[in-house]
Amino acid sequence: MSSEHRLFSIETSPPWLTVVLPVPHRILSWALNAPGYVTAQQVVWREVRNADLPADLDAEVWLRKELDKAGLFGTPAMVTSRELEHVLVRQATVEDVVVEVVATVGLSNAERVGARRAPLVFPVGTINLAVVVSPGLSDGAMLEAVSIATEARTAAVIDHGPSIETGRATGTGTDCIAVAAPHGSLRYAGLHTALGEAIGLTVYDAISAGVRKWMRV
Repeated sequence: MSSEHRLFSIETSPPWLTVVLPVPHRILSWALNAPGYVTAQQVVWREVRNADLPADLDAEVWLRKELDKAGLFGTPAMVTSRELEHVLVRQATVEDVVVEVVATVGLSNAERVGARRAPLVFPVGTINLAVVVSPGLSDGAMLEAVSIATEARTAAVIDHGPSIETGRATGTGTDCIAVAAPHGSLRYAGLHTALGEAIGLTVYDAISAGVRKWMRV
């Protein structure tokens, strides 16, 4: 893709992967350390292994300490047991709207919505997704963008993922999605909009590729 249309850069320094935005963005997520609306210039992944997260560990406290040590206090963070070398990046342009996503995909913690299996001991496979959009969004459009990203994630898992004892998997028990946008006021991001189409294209493409790769392992 053309470098002038890139919405972020990626820095990898294991166990960290950092999505660096050109300026502070509004970010909406349910990240463990910074849920809800925050303003930040980065979204980070922390790769983990068994030694990092024993069964009796308070994962939230541990993550905050790790972020503090890395100088990333307040940065929305996602935890993954998927090796960072498997990160997926996709971009789409619809009309004048650009969307670019970063994802890691694991499904050992797969769930079917509306049912629960016994939680697995860390580390678990999960889906972590950051969606960066070019237009500035209102609060409502940010919420709608998260909804569209979640719908596309779910469609990809249903189309390409496993069946489990409770039915066809729709995601994992520890998925996390973050949407980042410049400050602005665009009101809508639904399926009838260019932005909704671009979010759906990129997320579905990235998660489908990740699920297919996971299923081949």
